[in-house]
Amino acid sequence: MSAVILLVEGDSHCTAINRKALTLCGYCVSEAASIREAKVLFKQEKPDLIVLDVMLPDGNGLALCKEIRRKDKSVPVLFLSALGQPQEVVAGFKAGGDDYLAKPYDVEVLVARVEALLRRTTRMPETLLKGALKLRITSDEAFVNGENLNLSQKEFSLLFIFVQCENQTLSVAHLYEKVWGQPMGDDNRSLKTILSRLRGKLEGSGYTIISERGEGYCFEEA
Repeated sequence: MSAVILLVEGDSHCTAINRKALTLCGYCVSEAASIREAKVLFKQEKPDLIVLDVMLPDGNGLALCKEIRRKDKSVPVLFLSALGQPQEVVAGFKAGGDDYLAKPYDVEVLVARVEALLRRTTRMPETLLKGALKLRITSDEAFVNGENLNLSQKEFSLLFIFVQCENQTLSVAHLYEKVWGQPMGDDNRSLKTILSRLRGKLEGSGYTIISERGEGYCFEEA
């Protein structure tokens, strides 16, 4: 299951690099450039993990982590900071952080730390519910109002990705790579065929797949 990761970072260049690396690994990424934005997204998105910069334009990430911990003791927090002295790292852990990565860092190390934290905290649910739509993860089945949609394996895989990344526009290349397990190359007809069939089967579910011209596809409420 693709986890939702909230990036809280004041440096837009750093955010872009981290977002690209995590998205390529199949994660759904939300971004906040300030503590104010982070609080809103934390409430809305209910992320599976937070990557949190210590120094933010409108305050300190340590204080934000303490506030988050009062509301949620389980969501992992990975601190990123240009402050890398031992006492600063210790302060991060005392604030409720689960890991601490000093800048500059290798983006592959960031991804590895994220994966390690999620392995310790993420548990795959047996079912996912979206209005009248129900996905049974253990058997790769989907239902609308209790009626089995009889999805093929690739149709289910595609729907599973969309449900986890609701309201996010996903590129054709990304979807193809996740469903087929290889780069798309010149072939996107197979994906479009499955998308067309899936759209038809989702009728009555309350959800649909929207084409965003030149950008990709988005799963959202009809």
